[in-house]
Amino acid sequence: MVKRARHLHRSALDAATADRHPSAIRQMRAGLALLETPGINPQERLEVRTRLLNTLAFCLAETGKVDDGLTQLAGVDQELAGLRDEALRAHLSTLVNLNRAALLCRVGRIDEGIAQLDREVERSGRRLAAHADPESVDLLALALSNRGNAHGEVHRHDKAVRDLNRAVELADAHGLPLRAAIAKHALGNAVQRAGDIPAALRHYHEANRAFQELEPGLLLRLRIDQAEAMISVGLADEAGRLLDEVLPDLRRQRIGQDVAEAELFRAAAALQDGDLVLAKRMANSAQRKLVRRGSPAWAAVAGLIALRVDASRAHASRRTVAGVVSRAIALSAELAALKLSDQAAFALVLAARLEVRRGDPDRGAELLRSVPKSRRIAPIDHRMLLRLCRAELALARGNQRVALAQAKAGLAELGRMRDRLGGLELVSGTAVHGRELGELAVRLVLEGGDSPANAKRLFGWLEQTRAQLYRYDPAESTVDSEVGERISEVRRLSRALLRARLDGLPTAELEGRLKASQRAATRMGWSAGPWGTPRPVVTSDEVLARLCGRAMVSFAVSDDELIAVVLADGRVRMVRLGSADAVTEGARRLHADLNALAPDHLPPPLVEVISASARREAEKLDRLLLRPLAPMIGDRELVVVPTGALYVVPWGVLPTCANRPTVAVPSATAWMSATREDRELVNGVLLVRGPGLQAAQGEIDRLAGYHGDAKLLGVTEARVSAVLEALDGVELAHIAAHGEHEPENALFSRLELVDGALFAHEVGRVRRPPHQVVLAACELALNRVRPGDEPLGFAGALLAGGARTVIAASSRVGDEPSAAAMADFHRNLAGGASPAVALAEAVAVDPLRRPFVCLGSG
Repeated sequence: MVKRARHLHRSALDAATADRHPSAIRQMRAGLALLETPGINPQERLEVRTRLLNTLAFCLAETGKVDDGLTQLAGVDQELAGLRDEALRAHLSTLVNLNRAALLCRVGRIDEGIAQLDREVERSGRRLAAHADPESVDLLALALSNRGNAHGEVHRHDKAVRDLNRAVELADAHGLPLRAAIAKHALGNAVQRAGDIPAALRHYHEANRAFQELEPGLLLRLRIDQAEAMISVGLADEAGRLLDEVLPDLRRQRIGQDVAEAELFRAAAALQDGDLVLAKRMANSAQRKLVRRGSPAWAAVAGLIALRVDASRAHASRRTVAGVVSRAIALSAELAALKLSDQAAFALVLAARLEVRRGDPDRGAELLRSVPKSRRIAPIDHRMLLRLCRAELALARGNQRVALAQAKAGLAELGRMRDRLGGLELVSGTAVHGRELGELAVRLVLEGGDSPANAKRLFGWLEQTRAQLYRYDPAESTVDSEVGERISEVRRLSRALLRARLDGLPTAELEGRLKASQRAATRMGWSAGPWGTPRPVVTSDEVLARLCGRAMVSFAVSDDELIAVVLADGRVRMVRLGSADAVTEGARRLHADLNALAPDHLPPPLVEVISASARREAEKLDRLLLRPLAPMIGDRELVVVPTGALYVVPWGVLPTCANRPTVAVPSATAWMSATREDRELVNGVLLVRGPGLQAAQGEIDRLAGYHGDAKLLGVTEARVSAVLEALDGVELAHIAAHGEHEPENALFSRLELVDGALFAHEVGRVRRPPHQVVLAACELALNRVRPGDEPLGFAGALLAGGARTVIAASSRVGDEPSAAAMADFHRNLAGGASPAVALAEAVAVDPLRRPFVCLGSG
């Protein structure tokens, strides 16, 4: 019976380690029942019983109240006194104390937990020095890992890293891979709290790899911490999807603390995403659970999220409720008493901002004075709120200069954080944290009037706040074997899904598997190093010097007002264009009409009806967007910096742009980079034909006639690896293949090749990207536009990766009009025209059926 009880305990301990607590509880209770069998040696029974009760106490605390678990551990202490074997009693006492410390830390009683861990680290170290057996090594590594995690919780970064690195080294040296992975996970948490998100993601990636192989049950907790990291860099949508995936499993396993924390971070993600209803519901649910568990610190943090929802509603309604201010001040005091200094300061800044909004700047200033000085590693959203509050206070007192200085300092702070990040998604996501500061600055400049000097100031702020992703010279990218395998899986599933759709088969299961695989691959890719070297934001004078007879139009929105900043003739001017909502709706309607017009062989009457509607919408947009600018832009070539919905506009469809070379760029800074001459030398032409395009055979053959030195990759040769290799170092690459924009995960927008999809993710692997890329495929000029006009998609990834010019469609396009447009474009190009001129002439033949745009330098 004792042997069976020991086996049940080992099995239960494995289940508890993997966070499968209900299963562990059942097995331990069965083991305790076996120990009631008469005739068992009392000392042996006592040993096994204390092991079972110790682990059971931890699992009961995790699924119920922590105080119940702590009470049971006190009972185990008493039973241990009956063990005569001193060494065994000391060993079991260490196990009990480690569990006690872990439970104290879980509910925010960090200092108590660390004091307990200090004693156990010292005791385990002495035991290991005397006898280096595997069990002693494991205990010391566990104690160090738990203490390091606890130090990280209270921002004692150096102590946390020291303990955790020691735990990893100890576990690696003695062949304990799971213990090493758990310490790496904790190391990720520690560096995340210190603000080093790229390092955190690398540690999470390493832990993820080990957990998948050794103990998949630990992945649930890892996902919660990954979601927290995503939220910190503005990836609320991805964090929300990840938490939605893990919450059902957490609830089934009844891991009380983890369920509550996952709900808390789900609330934070929803708040960042603007879903205030979901944010409030999740925050309240998390707070109720945490109060029941006896976790006051975490409960107060959940209360802070609920308060932020109410503060956001008060700001939106412009009716600040005095009760919200009182709650914020009281919660700040509660958080401070719980030693949560960052959160306490945040609540106080919320209260100050609400007082300023209520019309009492003196009270707001008084509250701000009591906010402790920000730590260097305080979360970026906390620092941005403090800057915003100071700016709004300055405005309330009539000091616009100080308000703008606060906005400038805050955005510079955000820029420094962005410069340390890796990956396109991370760099683009952080823009959300500076959104309100940027909007405030733009609003203030607009209030100053429409003078040329003010137009220059507006241009400067727009460049400082928009499309910062394209401000970097990308670093050379590498893909490790595991990420490569995951991308291959995504490619295989994508191919299978395409075939299922073509064959008319059910696709729901494949779609679910594909999305899950995409998310896993994306999370792995986040562990990459910094995206590249930052370049300075350009000035209007620098742009004017480079325009050389062109005109640049930079669009912006403030509240519902659309504004154009026009740079031409050595001057910078501002024009107010009216309602942004009207333009957004017009762009949406035009896009829908062009999509409907795309299929080949539509009935002529239907073509006539849709074309008439598209022409009306194009005329309306032209009247709203470009005609008011006619005196300034004349008949010059245009460089357009869109905003929001304007990213879907194929400019050649608008009457003002008919046969006019027009280039669209994410920012003036990006355009200046694309037009630089100091690029690596490239040469040659690459023509690629993908599968399933009826017109592609003749199209590619025709294009080859315009380029005598062209390299051709036919359908069977156009494999992903071959295309990526061939893209390196060519002047011009033309890819005729089916393509699709992926709105949910823009970097999985794809081109379909013979062995599967080539993803936007992968183009960064090309060391010397082509100067010009032509994508004769549907919608690959589309982007997912994040806050701060951060566009991400296939064409955007090419530009961010170093391509100078990308020709792509912003709407669906039929095979036949695409082939005809590309033949005209290449003929013009071969005749010596620039890409923008060549495309303008090609599109003018049939603008509604040829919705191609020139992106980049032109």
